[in-house]
Amino acid sequence: MTATPSETGPAGRVVVLAGGLSHERDVSLRSGRRLAEAMRSHGIEVEQRDVDAGLLPALAAQPPACVIPVLHGESGEDGAIREVLELLDLPYVGSRPAACRVAFDKPVAKSVVARAGVATPDSVALPHEIFRELGATAVMEALVRRLGLPLMVKPARGGSALGASVVHDAAALPGAMVSAFAYGPVALVERFVTGVEVAVGVLDDGEEPWALPAVGIEPDGGFYDYTARYTAGSTRFSVPAKLDDDVARACAEAAVTAHTALGLRDLSRTDLIIDDAGTVWFLEVNSAPGMTETSTVPLAAQAAGLDLGEVCGRLVRRAIARCAPADPPA
Repeated sequence: MTATPSETGPAGRVVVLAGGLSHERDVSLRSGRRLAEAMRSHGIEVEQRDVDAGLLPALAAQPPACVIPVLHGESGEDGAIREVLELLDLPYVGSRPAACRVAFDKPVAKSVVARAGVATPDSVALPHEIFRELGATAVMEALVRRLGLPLMVKPARGGSALGASVVHDAAALPGAMVSAFAYGPVALVERFVTGVEVAVGVLDDGEEPWALPAVGIEPDGGFYDYTARYTAGSTRFSVPAKLDDDVARACAEAAVTAHTALGLRDLSRTDLIIDDAGTVWFLEVNSAPGMTETSTVPLAAQAAGLDLGEVCGRLVRRAIARCAPADPPA
């Protein structure tokens, strides 16, 4: 039986924003379609819109009950679109702009989460210009001396592992730097930790944020790159991840700590790796996690016995309640 809007969501229209012009446009469109379909199955009126010059006039002409930004990459996760939604006084699901900006900048997010007590691999963030000014060879030799091998190289801002690569040999470092700089002006060079990779979604739909079951990630090629993330059958997922109970608890605690320390709300996803000693290492966090058929948050929600459309309905109601005017004093 199809649920009525009063059971799972607002009586008004919900606008899902998907697409945009970032490198992750296709992923965003797939995420948006899936969320829209999940909410419609619960009787929620949903309109999916791209981000273009017609968006703001449309929102002003017919203000929706709530907006769900499902935009990935630059301008989608850096808080910019949420700043505009706040200018329009529109309720929206997700973290506020300032928190998004911090979470989207991987080196800054690592520093914040490390101060909160979660281990994160040693790393260095360097802009493209420093290699030209000081000499690329000398800088890369210093990187290898300081961090050792292997290394993870990735853009400091961005997602879906675009421009990211694992460097096992110093001779491969220049190519990895070029790949990272193709997606942004600053590269994060991080000590690569070998171990079990997991993703932990955090749902903030009640009094306190809580962790969804950890999802174990085993890409066929050994590296969870763009193809492994979004091509069906390229990665084996285990939900919940095959972890000892104490390690699973540590992963959940790390994800909730990251979510809280960064000031995120509603929903996030934290990427972690567990080394052979059982240490949980924080890699990065996503304030607008993917919702495609191969994304980990929907897999975790299903494992927790949650319906994606129902979860979205709850988050929409919370977003609307946040913007409701306070009752006047008696």
